[in-house]
Amino acid sequence: MTWIKKVFKCYIYIIGSILFLTIISTLLNYFDILNSKILSIINFIIPIFSLALGGFIIGKNSLKNGWLEGIKIGIIFALIILLFNIILVHNINIKDIVFYGLLIISSIMGSMIGINQKEK
Repeated sequence: MTWIKKVFKCYIYIIGSILFLTIISTLLNYFDILNSKILSIINFIIPIFSLALGGFIIGKNSLKNGWLEGIKIGIIFALIILLFNIILVHNINIKDIVFYGLLIISSIMGSMIGINQKEK
């Protein structure tokens, strides 16, 4: 049951950071501080950063094998996004598959950094 609590806490951080950063980028776009090209890059980076943060949190709370916890978090999140993509858009291209791979890799890297930052 503790793994479920850790994963739930991790996903709270992921979703919260995605929402917060998306609101900030939307406000910057609204006031014409960002142009559309920079905004598209920021919208690409936000989920990658958020999953790295979530991986860091799960890695810091893990006892060992931080990379494995990062894979679990990344794959679950990528599968959820893939499911929404199939339901709403009805197609998947190679760009989406590369993006899901980047999400998983960022989660792995975040959890590896998190497990090395633990207080001993």
